[in-house]
Amino acid sequence: MLRPLKDIENFAIRATDGEIGHVKDFYFEDDTWVLRYFVVDTGTWLASRKVLVSPMVLRHPEWLQRSLPVNITREQVRNSPGVDTDQPVSRQNEMQMLGYYGYPGYWDGGGLWGGGLYPYALAPGYVGDGLGHVARERELEDYLISERARHSHDDPHLRSCAAVTGYRVQASDGDIGEVAGYLVDDETWAIRYLVVDTGHWWRGHQVLVAPAWIDGVHWAEQRVSTDLRRDEIQNAPPYDDSTDWGREQELQLHQHYGRAGDRAGWQRQHAGA
Repeated sequence: MLRPLKDIENFAIRATDGEIGHVKDFYFEDDTWVLRYFVVDTGTWLASRKVLVSPMVLRHPEWLQRSLPVNITREQVRNSPGVDTDQPVSRQNEMQMLGYYGYPGYWDGGGLWGGGLYPYALAPGYVGDGLGHVARERELEDYLISERARHSHDDPHLRSCAAVTGYRVQASDGDIGEVAGYLVDDETWAIRYLVVDTGHWWRGHQVLVAPAWIDGVHWAEQRVSTDLRRDEIQNAPPYDDSTDWGREQELQLHQHYGRAGDRAGWQRQHAGA
């Protein structure tokens, strides 16, 4: 199901033995447009320290209770490696943190999460991995050693959703709006659409633009560029965050932009949904 990301802000993160804190931001990977971490403010419990929590540790979200249960303990969070959430997070920071929790990297395998679509498939002990506990730990240790060497000079690819909100959106023929929010798939945690507010330019409304239609995110200029024309975006089906955005609306949107290939890919991904 697609959900506005802003609806998940301030959700409580519940460890197996109590509450950790509340979601204040999200980090996404700028080349895959997948949410990789919830940024959690621990409040007075850890002197308002901010920690990163991966969707890999997430259990079934409790939407009505506005709570995200996770398979880690408060003590694990207390002793976890520190990460400065005000700075770009490097691959080395990630490997240290994921290794501490006993989780592998998500960046290899060809899928959104390792070799698959879903973050829970990377969890230690997942029934689909076919490995015993001891073998799994040995494999993870060897993997992390090799990954630290291989990614020692990588540039950071994690970006704050809050920081990108407000970036101006530049069409092929000029500015058209600004980033007002995000729609995410609540199973894969992929960002499926950017919400673009065209009000300052066209006295308009909010519309959706998929990451696949984005040419680039220009961090220094606080700008998102797309090869879509301004009139295409202006005349796109309006987005209303008070209503569910489902398959029918998505197909209409893709048809409007003439993105038949993207529409077919979406249908394959959600076959049987």
